[in-house]
Amino acid sequence: MTESATDIAPRRKGLSRRRRRSLSRGAQYVVFAGVVVAFALAADWGRLRNQFAQADIAGDMFPDVITLALKNTVLYTVTGFVVGLALGIVIALMRLSSVGPYRWLAGLYIEVFRGLPALLIFIFIGVAIPLAFPGTEIVGGTYGKVALALGLVAAAYMAETIRAGIQAVPKGQLEAARSLGFSPARAMVSIIIPQAFRIILPPLTNELVLLFKDSSLVLFLGVTLEERELSKYGRDLASTTANSTPILVAGLCYLLVTVPLGFVVRRMEAKAQEAVK
Repeated sequence: MTESATDIAPRRKGLSRRRRRSLSRGAQYVVFAGVVVAFALAADWGRLRNQFAQADIAGDMFPDVITLALKNTVLYTVTGFVVGLALGIVIALMRLSSVGPYRWLAGLYIEVFRGLPALLIFIFIGVAIPLAFPGTEIVGGTYGKVALALGLVAAAYMAETIRAGIQAVPKGQLEAARSLGFSPARAMVSIIIPQAFRIILPPLTNELVLLFKDSSLVLFLGVTLEERELSKYGRDLASTTANSTPILVAGLCYLLVTVPLGFVVRRMEAKAQEAVK
């Protein structure tokens, strides 16, 4: 008895789709492992250890790398974030305003400060403002300049994030608040913005991570020994010791803050997705 077409069709297909995916995945693992092994065999670990892993140089950096450099970096980041958040809220509300000039001005600000490199903003704050207003000094000295520079850059990004969060809040929330006698301003402050912040908390935390790294641009403002942040501190010690170990230690201190913050962002995003489901 001859076999039907339906009986012999599965044998003509060869490997199943699941089997092909499994083989493809295995091949990728093999290639990745081969690249890692090749890199490990080709690298001169002795020279790398001598240049980047001198325990005595790393030990001499403590506790100053924590109590001075890391502390300044965190301070610059937090103050810049506060300035950026406050300004970002104002710009976001202007962007949503029914008054045309407010919307245009907010849109212009966002396009300009998102389009310019942060380095140029730091140079502008450190050089252009003193030239334009001789005899004046920004409150807080270097700390104030860094807070202003980081805040101006962060506000452009935060404003768009905040605007998106406000627009994501159901319009019925505002209508319900107005029916209870809330003024538009009070409804926005008491009802809409708090709900918007629960939505945009993950991207705002991610912006904090970016500001933490951008704080390294403070060196272009000219800082004293007591005002150095991690990047500047590591570079100065690397020049003094003619060794790159301080730069590695400074990088690890950055990761000490950014990795936990990144984990927090992922957890918040996961919770937000669960809430939506």
